[in-house]
Amino acid sequence: MNFPRPAVADGTSASRPAQLRGLSPDQTLVLVNGKRWHSSAVVNVNGTVGRGSSAPDLNTIPLAAIERVEVLRDGASAQYGSDAIAGVINIILKKGASGGVIEAGVGQTSRGDGSAGNLSANFGVPLGEQGCLRVTAEQKTQGATNRAGPDLRNPLEPRYGQITQLQGDPRLQQSNLALNAALPLNADVELYALLSLSQRDTDAPATWRTAYTSGTTLRSPLYPQGFLPNEAATNKDISGVFGIKGRAAEWRWDTSLNYGSNEFSLDVNHSANLSLGTASPTSFYIGKLKNTQTLANFDAAREIDVALLEQPLTLALGGELRQDQYQISAGEKNSYVGSGAQGFAGFQSSNAGSFSRHSVAIYADVEAELTRRLRATVALRHENFSDFGSVAAAKVSGRFELTPELALRAAASNGFRAPSLAQQNYTISTSNLITINGSSQLVDTGTFGVATAAAKALGAKPLQAEKSRNLSLGAVWQPAKNVSLSIDAYQIEIDNRILYSGNLVLPTNLQSVLAAQGVPVAAARYFTNALDTRNRGVDVVGTWALALSGADKLAFTLGYNRNNTAVTRVADNPAVLTQNNLILVDRQSILRATVSAPKDKLSLAADYSVAQWLAHAQASRYGSFASPQNNAALDQTYGANVVLDAALSYRLGHWTLTGGIDNLTNQYPDQVTSAGNLNSGGTLAYSTFSPYGFNGRYYYAKAAYAW
Repeated sequence: MNFPRPAVADGTSASRPAQLRGLSPDQTLVLVNGKRWHSSAVVNVNGTVGRGSSAPDLNTIPLAAIERVEVLRDGASAQYGSDAIAGVINIILKKGASGGVIEAGVGQTSRGDGSAGNLSANFGVPLGEQGCLRVTAEQKTQGATNRAGPDLRNPLEPRYGQITQLQGDPRLQQSNLALNAALPLNADVELYALLSLSQRDTDAPATWRTAYTSGTTLRSPLYPQGFLPNEAATNKDISGVFGIKGRAAEWRWDTSLNYGSNEFSLDVNHSANLSLGTASPTSFYIGKLKNTQTLANFDAAREIDVALLEQPLTLALGGELRQDQYQISAGEKNSYVGSGAQGFAGFQSSNAGSFSRHSVAIYADVEAELTRRLRATVALRHENFSDFGSVAAAKVSGRFELTPELALRAAASNGFRAPSLAQQNYTISTSNLITINGSSQLVDTGTFGVATAAAKALGAKPLQAEKSRNLSLGAVWQPAKNVSLSIDAYQIEIDNRILYSGNLVLPTNLQSVLAAQGVPVAAARYFTNALDTRNRGVDVVGTWALALSGADKLAFTLGYNRNNTAVTRVADNPAVLTQNNLILVDRQSILRATVSAPKDKLSLAADYSVAQWLAHAQASRYGSFASPQNNAALDQTYGANVVLDAALSYRLGHWTLTGGIDNLTNQYPDQVTSAGNLNSGGTLAYSTFSPYGFNGRYYYAKAAYAW
């Protein structure tokens, strides 16, 4: 499991999606307390991991509220519906009517930047005689980091040889609140609820604008030294679940309402609209994105005695109603008129709109112990979407005990991922850094929803659901209570995989076609069902816990994943693009799906406790990854690296004091080469594909008081 850390990536700079098995973040389903979590409103339209996705942002969930994280590394669309292609991450929140902990922490990189502070409280209070309310409040701040290099592009520039760019983590301030409640009404019925509120304010850099556009032609009279636009974003996240569950006769039942929304609003400061000259403002309201999800679920399960089986089988049935909505709100006129605000042009009134769809699903699951050694499960799901039709998913899995210590397990399933409303409708025209003839240039670029006239003029078609086929085979070995090892091999085939297209640098005739529609851009992009892929790999998980002398304990945890993604089909190029020597799914887009993430990751952790001391150490080896270009000569492969983390805690009564170092040996990925000026004259020193970022060593300390 990886958590990408994008930088200089507009609204996704502070987002933390999750990846499983080398697939896109939006191909992993996220649950909280077993309920579907909503996706971010922000679409990743930058050259970073997960490009084209709008996945759930795990940063909106307060860390202090989490009891544990369960990971199902297998296709699960038959049980959970869309998105569960790579697997499922289920975040279980703390509960209980008593006890709690208050924690404060600080941290900073060894470079002296990225100063962070965190204050959290988690505690339980009783509701009536048997109910409980668990409250978590969290406040955190983070300073910006910068690993950019000096700008060596143009000796005539006033800032030549200086650090002009910011490349690193953004400055942020975030507040989170989570309430997790349960209230039994009687011995058979219980009410439960979850409320999560989050607001994050970030300041993230765009790309440095040089003083001159060419020669000594001034870009903006407002900034004779050049300028770096700043993107000030506010992300508001709300999630609420209210349900009631219980028993009736032989049935266990659960019905719930689930609402989630993510809202992203953006201002750009220290900028200019070049079309307005000296009359241009320097700050602009860009607009707002909002993604909303509403679900109603009913589930029921019971055991049924079957004459041929020693144990009763378990039958589970359910249904789901789901409503999705995506909204784009326009920015102020000065943010988009003419060339628009530099850094991030505003959403135009023609881009604005509200888009929705609904779906209805029914599903069934049967689990039976066929013999004392063999257990099997069959799951079926049928779902109808209002915008693209019906899909069906099925899964068969089994577990066979060869011995009391060794078991085999296998699963076969098909699944799907519905195209998000953001992928279907996101539309904006803004300046983007595009590689043209081996040189990075700022180009006015349009991203068009597939139903827009501009996209259709460039060959766009309605998006279809991604379809997957999953196979897995594994073994679980537990020779003793304190030792376990699991090995699983898998294959995931995905048809009609949705990608964000390559940058279509338009010839003058196509520029004229779009300009006639009120879209004066020099390049274009849209989403498309681009590829069929095949992902093969293996997962290994091991644990070993040792009881030493007295109360001393030592525990080891091993995790390993290796995967390889191959492209088995590329969609036909639209005729209008072929006629103009353009390629919709270019080499770079294809290879981003196969080589931009490490093919393997190895993690080994050790925890040692003695008396009041607890020591933790972890070594993570990330395999090599690549940053591909359309010109193969400009590709760069980044070597494997090992990142070491260590922490030491001391317990003193109710207190626990902890000090730690992440990235102990101060490892950085290889720097981006200057070949073809792909690093913007040395300013963008590190690849945004790095799975462990590029901040280097990080020190932290925290104190916790528990009761």
